[in-house]
Amino acid sequence: MEEDKKNPQVIYSWPAPLRPYMKRSKQVIRFYLALTLLISLIVFFFGDKILLLPIWTLLFIFYVFTVTPPTEVTHKINQFGIETAGVTMRWDALDHFYFFRRFGYDVLVLVTHPPYLYYSYLVIPNDESKKKVFSLLSEHIIYQEEPRNTFTDKIIDWFTKLIPSDEEIKPEVSVQKPAQTSL
Repeated sequence: MEEDKKNPQVIYSWPAPLRPYMKRSKQVIRFYLALTLLISLIVFFFGDKILLLPIWTLLFIFYVFTVTPPTEVTHKINQFGIETAGVTMRWDALDHFYFFRRFGYDVLVLVTHPPYLYYSYLVIPNDESKKKVFSLLSEHIIYQEEPRNTFTDKIIDWFTKLIPSDEEIKPEVSVQKPAQTSL
């Protein structure tokens, strides 16, 4: 944050992880592996063996994103736009923004003007930062309460619902009362 004191153009900055992240248990990795094996067997028996390579590549990508935590970056709102991870987006290029929640984090989505819709996802670590970012962005670009979900967004949401949660189901322990004996 010392850098912000040197630069008078920076209005607000906040440190946050590069992407939403939640540490997963080994059960989720086993689920990915079992699903990949099942799909691989189906593809293998139908004769499209070349499709095994992208299927196992996707497993590797899921594994890497599940195991490795993201790096922490500093997002900055300045007089000219937003700077994040070395990329500066000017106010005149931005069209609208909205928020969604994933893995316990609020995620700010910045969208540029059409026809080149560029989406930028910034993690907001707490409610204080969210309020401040919301008020600063509202002065420059449009806020959308309900984002327009594309076909890709709908597919991602559907696949996200298929992934098992990490909440372990704890078995109920039944407490039996001792039997009363009559004297």
